Amino acid sequence: MELLASSIAILYRWDVAAALLAGSIGGVVIGAIPGVGAAVAIAILLPATFSMDPIVGLTVLLGVYGSSMYGGAIPAVLINTPGTAVNALTTYDGYPMAKRDSPRRALSLAYSASFFGGIFSVVCLVLLSQVLALIAPHFGSREIFLAALLGLVLVVLAHRGRIVSAGMMACLGIFIHTIGLEPVRYTRRYTFDQSWLVSGIDLIVVVLGLFALSQAFLLLVEPDTRARVDRVSGGIFQGLRELLKFKRVATVSSSFGVSMGMIPGVGEFTAQFLSYTYAQKTSRTPERFGKGSPEGLIASEAANNAVPGAAMIPLLALGIPGEALTAMMLSVFYVHNVIPGPQLFANQLDFVVALYIALLLLNIIVLVFLMFSTNGILRIIRIPSRFLGVMILTLGFVGVYSLRNSITDCALAAGFGIFGLILKRLDLPIVPIILGMVLGGIMEVKLRSAMARVQTPLDFIERPVSAIIFTMIVLVIGWHIASTARARRIRSRGD
Repeated sequence: MELLASSIAILYRWDVAAALLAGSIGGVVIGAIPGVGAAVAIAILLPATFSMDPIVGLTVLLGVYGSSMYGGAIPAVLINTPGTAVNALTTYDGYPMAKRDSPRRALSLAYSASFFGGIFSVVCLVLLSQVLALIAPHFGSREIFLAALLGLVLVVLAHRGRIVSAGMMACLGIFIHTIGLEPVRYTRRYTFDQSWLVSGIDLIVVVLGLFALSQAFLLLVEPDTRARVDRVSGGIFQGLRELLKFKRVATVSSSFGVSMGMIPGVGEFTAQFLSYTYAQKTSRTPERFGKGSPEGLIASEAANNAVPGAAMIPLLALGIPGEALTAMMLSVFYVHNVIPGPQLFANQLDFVVALYIALLLLNIIVLVFLMFSTNGILRIIRIPSRFLGVMILTLGFVGVYSLRNSITDCALAAGFGIFGLILKRLDLPIVPIILGMVLGGIMEVKLRSAMARVQTPLDFIERPVSAIIFTMIVLVIGWHIASTARARRIRSRGD
């Protein structure tokens, strides 16, 4: 009870409440606009959060992160266009249901499933907090290095069919991190006698360029579009009652979301695929999937909304982000000298629980907001895409310049924006670059620290936790090689 009271005290401030409200509602609005998404919004907001208290800045970002998928379901259901990439599977059953039955029923069910998934993940994380607090102190430099390496391997292998390109992008991110002064002897690396490279390339500059500016360029070069949507009539509380009929699907799908969210590099897409496949195989009416099945819609929305809370686990417990959005949040911790990892759970568990309570509250705020404001959000969806592009471009450059009042940073961000546009046009992954920069930095620092107590490579895996993580790395790589070889054999037999 003392832990809960101290956590509530951290949140019991007007600025935290305002940040939670603004992030939650703003995330819904941003998620509902096709072509923007949480990554762009968080990239733009990052520079502003550096001047805030850690709990205020993280609450804003958590609000956007956790609520954007709620909003992304609106255009996915009404116009068959996902507001965010992770709502793509929602279109399979949400849009046919809106056409066949009514938009009200489809949206109500999507909101209810999203709410169930979000609350389920927070409850699971609260229950796991004490367990994590006991495990976290067993992670030293060697264990965190290997955990970061495992995260990098999982990120690369998660890009099925594009593993080589994902690996190259991750290596590019690691290389970008090494530019500038190295942290021990302060020798220059890859600066080529250019003074503007001595301080290195800031992560936020790269994030804003690859995510915000590249998306702005994409919206500006493509034909101008404006979505046409009709008003939704009737109440939207029906889905809460209907969800009870499919509580098994909702619970299992949320469990997939929590499990996949805790694994770096996996995230919403894998959770959705597993939950949707499970729902279809165990359904009494599998033929309705893809044609307006309520179970399919629930499986998709419950799984993807259970991921954000779970994705905070590797970030908070080990200081290892599992995706681009949590990598951005990590920079907020570092700016305020709050270092995620074992010591955070050991010494500031009340701060961690406060973040979980914030996640719980944002789901409640979003549900209440959507139940009464859906038609208001529909007006925002009609904004022309090129106008959005200009707004994102302007805000992106303002955010970059505000970091260090540097025109050089703006030029670098523009360069990364053009590079990101090229990657999007070539369908090459962008996320591994960001995770390569973050995880590469963690690996370098922990490797330097561990080398003082390591005589041979085998010393890295002499302790139980490090041995378990190393075994996981070997098994993951071995499983991928075996599955790839098996797939090639099947294809060769088919030919």
